[in-house]
Amino acid sequence: MRRVGICFGETEGTSGQIQRKGSLSDLLEFLDKYCSFCFVSFSFPVELSLLRFLSAELTRGYFLEHNEAKYTERRERVYTCMRIPRELEKLMVFGIFLCLDAFLYVFTLLPLRVFLALFRLFTLPCYGLRDRRLLQPAQVCDILKGVILVICYFMMHYVDYSMMYHLIRGQSVIKLYIIYNMLEVADRLFSSFGQDILDALYWTATEPKERKRAHIGVIPHFLMAVLYVFLHAILIMVQATTLNVAFNSHNKSLLTIMMSNNFVEIKGSVFKKFEKNNLFQMSNSDIKERFTNYVLLLIVCLRNMEQFSWNPDHLWVLFPDVCMVIASETAVDIVKHAFITKFNDITADVYSEYRASLAFDLVSSRQKNAYTDYSDSVARRMGFIPLPLAVLLIRVVTSSIKVQGILSYACVILFYFGLISLKVLNSIVLLGKSCQYVKEAKMEEKLFHPPPASTPGKPPPKSQNKCKPSQEENLSASVTSQPVHPKENVIPLLVTSSSDQFLTTPDGDEKDIAQESSELKHRSSKKDLLEVDRFTICGNRID
Repeated sequence: MRRVGICFGETEGTSGQIQRKGSLSDLLEFLDKYCSFCFVSFSFPVELSLLRFLSAELTRGYFLEHNEAKYTERRERVYTCMRIPRELEKLMVFGIFLCLDAFLYVFTLLPLRVFLALFRLFTLPCYGLRDRRLLQPAQVCDILKGVILVICYFMMHYVDYSMMYHLIRGQSVIKLYIIYNMLEVADRLFSSFGQDILDALYWTATEPKERKRAHIGVIPHFLMAVLYVFLHAILIMVQATTLNVAFNSHNKSLLTIMMSNNFVEIKGSVFKKFEKNNLFQMSNSDIKERFTNYVLLLIVCLRNMEQFSWNPDHLWVLFPDVCMVIASETAVDIVKHAFITKFNDITADVYSEYRASLAFDLVSSRQKNAYTDYSDSVARRMGFIPLPLAVLLIRVVTSSIKVQGILSYACVILFYFGLISLKVLNSIVLLGKSCQYVKEAKMEEKLFHPPPASTPGKPPPKSQNKCKPSQEENLSASVTSQPVHPKENVIPLLVTSSSDQFLTTPDGDEKDIAQESSELKHRSSKKDLLEVDRFTICGNRID
C-alpha cells in the first residue's frame, strides 16, 4: 500500500531513530477516534472544510446516561434545596415555641413556684425538719431566679429609656449601623458567659455541704449573676432602641442597612465547611435570633403605640416595616441553610434529627430524676437566656401601660390568668409533639439513662444487660409525674445496652463487618447532637 508523508505507527530507521509510519486508513481511524473535531479533506494538499465543521457542531450528540450517577446526585441536590424551606421552617416553628414556653415560664409559673418555696421555708418550723435540706435544689434555684428578677427590675428604673432614644437618634446612620453590629456580637458573648455564671450560681447554692469547699461563696456568685442580668438587659435595651430609631427614621435608610446586614451573613456562612454538629449550632442560633427579634419588635411597637396614645391607626403604619423585617430574616435563613446543605452534602432529613434532639430535652426535663430545669436546658442549647429579656419586657410594659383603678387591676389579673392558660396549653402541645418526635427517632431508651457521673472527664457507666419493658408506659409515667428528691443510688427505669450510645438509629443485626463499621461511624456522629450545646467548640466553626 502506498505510504504518505504523514504516517501512523512506529518503525526504527537505519540510523537508530524512530520514524512514524502507517497506512492512510489507520491515520483516518486515529483522527476519527480522537480528533473528531478536526474535519479535514485529505486530498493533497490538505484543506479545512468550514461546512463540515458547522455540520458537526449542529449534529453532534452526547449521552447523559453514560454518567448516570453524577446527574442523579445533582438532581437529588435540587430536590434537597426544594425541601430545605419546609424542613427548616418546621424546625424553626418548633424551636420558637420552645423558646416561648421557657419565656412564658418566667412570667407565669416561676412566681408561683417562688411563692410555694417561700411558703415552705416560712412554715418549716410548724412541720419539723424531716430532711437535711431546708429546701429542695429546684426550690432554691427558683428563689434565686425570682430575687434576681426583682433586683434587676428595680435597677432598670435608673436607666432612662427616653434619654437613650434621643442619644442614639442623634448619631449618624453609619455609626448606628456599626453600633448595631457590635451589639449583636456583644449579645452572643454575654449569652455565652452569662449562662455559665447562672449555672455556677445554681450549683454553688445547691451543692452538698459535706463536700470540700472549692468555690468563693454563694454571695459573690449571686452578685455576679445580678450584674450580668442587669448589663445584658441594658444591652438588649440599646438594641431595641436602635431598632426603634430605624423604624422612626424618615427615609428608612437605617432600617434598610440593618436588613442588608442579614444578607451579609450569607457570605460569611455558605462558603465554609460545615458538619452536622456545626449546622445544629447554627440552627439553634437562628431560632434564638428569630425569637429575640420578635420580642424586640414587640417592644418597638409598644413604645411607638405609647407615643401615639395607643392610636390603632399607627399600628398599621408599623405593620409593613415589621413584616419586611420578618420576611428578610426568613429569606436569609432559607437561602443560607439551602446552600450550606448543598455545599456540604447534607440531606434535609438532618433537620428532623435536630428537632428530635430538642424534643428530647423537653421530655427528659419532665422525668422524676431530671437533673436540669427546662428553661436552663433551652438556654444552654440555643443560647437563649430568658431572664434579661424578661426584665426588659417587664420594664417596658410597666412604663408604657399605666394601671389605675380597680378595673385596671382586674384586667391585669385576667391577663395574668390568660398567660398561664397560654403557657399550660403550649406546654401540653409541645410535650405531645416531643413525645411523638422522640418515638419516631427511636430515642425512648435514652430517656431513662441515669444522670452523668459527677467526676469530670469520665463517661457515665453503661450496663451490658438489656431488658425490654413497655417503653410507652414508662414514657407516659415519666413525663406526667412530679419530680421527687433522688435517692443515693438511683436505679434507672430502663437498663440500657452498650449500643445505646447512639442518638436516633435503633440497634439492628449487622450481617457484614464493613456495613457495621460504616453504620458505627454514622451513628457516632449522631451521638454528639445530645452533647452539643450552643457554645460547644466542635468542628471548625461556631456560629
